[in-house]
Amino acid sequence: MSDTMRAVAIQNTAGPATALHITTISKPEPTSPTSALVKVKAFGLNRMDLLQREGHYPVPPQAPSTLGVEFSGTIEKFGEGSEEDRQGFKVGDEVFGLAYGGAYAEFIVVSTKMLMHKPKELSWEEAAGVPETWITATQAMYLIGEFHPGKSILWHAGASSVSIAGIQLSKGDKASKIFVTAGSQEKIDFCTNTLGATAGFNYHTQDWSKEVLAATEGKGVDIIVDFIGGTYFQGNLNAAARDGRIVLLGLMGGLKVPAETDIGAFLWKRLRVEGSSLRSRDEDYQGRLRDTLVEHAVPLLKKGEMKVFVEKVFPWEEVVQAHQLMESNRTKGKIICTIG
Repeated sequence: MSDTMRAVAIQNTAGPATALHITTISKPEPTSPTSALVKVKAFGLNRMDLLQREGHYPVPPQAPSTLGVEFSGTIEKFGEGSEEDRQGFKVGDEVFGLAYGGAYAEFIVVSTKMLMHKPKELSWEEAAGVPETWITATQAMYLIGEFHPGKSILWHAGASSVSIAGIQLSKGDKASKIFVTAGSQEKIDFCTNTLGATAGFNYHTQDWSKEVLAATEGKGVDIIVDFIGGTYFQGNLNAAARDGRIVLLGLMGGLKVPAETDIGAFLWKRLRVEGSSLRSRDEDYQGRLRDTLVEHAVPLLKKGEMKVFVEKVFPWEEVVQAHQLMESNRTKGKIICTIG
C-alpha cells in the first residue's frame, strides 16, 4: 500500500480560493489505540475553512495543515489497541465523523470517539454534511443554551448550515417558538415554509430585535444562537428573555461592540452570554457531543423526519469553485466535495 496520498494544499500556506490545489503528501498512520484510518469519500465545507485558508483561524495544535473537519468514508485500519478502544467499529465500516483537520484528502486519521456509523438512508454526500454543522447546533442548543422542550429560540443566519440543522432540532424537540434572521425573503421563506420556523426577519430591512419582542408579546426568546458578534450584541441583549442564554459561535459582524452598548440587561434580565469553539475541544467533550447527536438527530435523519440540505456537490478537483461559492453567501445548506 502506498505511503502517499493526494490532498488539497494552499499555495504559500495562505491565500484566496485560487491558492487551493491538489498535491501529493504523506499518508497519515493511526498510532494511538483509539485512532482509525478512513478512506474519504466526501468532505463538507465550513466557514472556518475559508478563515483557515486565509491564515485567520487559530488551528488546534494537534490538527494537520490540511483543511477540513467533516467527512464520510470507510475504515481502512486501526491503531494498535483493544476492541474496546475501537468503540464498536471494524475495518470496512461506512462511517462519518468530525476531525481536528485533514478531511480535504484521500485518507484521514481520526479518533473513534468522533466517528459514527453511516446510516444506509444517507448518501455519502449527505453524511459528510452532518458532523460539524449538526454537532455545533447540538452543542449550542443543549450543552450551552440548556434547551428543553417548550423553550423559544432564535437562530441568526437562518439559512446557514448550522442554523438549518438547529431549526430542525428545535422543531423536533418541541420548541415553543423558532425565529430566524436572514438577508433575503427567499431565505426567510425557506426557513419558515420548508424547515418549520415560526417566523423570520430580514436584517437588511427590519429591526429584528424589535420584531422578536413583538412576536413574543414583549417576553423575548429564551435562547439566541449568534454567529455575528459585535454588531448584533445590543440586539441580542434586547431580544433575550429573562434568564435567557446567548450562545456566541462566530464574529462575522466584528470583534468589538459599539461604544453606546447598554449592558444593563445583563443584570435585570439575568442573562448569560457564552462563546464556544467546537474544534478546540478535547476528544472526550466532542465524544459526548457525538453521543448527544446520535441520540437526538440520527434516528430522525434515518426516518427522513430531519434532512441534510445539500446546496451543491463538487468533485474535489473543483475545490476552488466550491470555496468561491461559499464566499458568495448565496447558499442555503451544505457545500460538499467528493473524492473518486
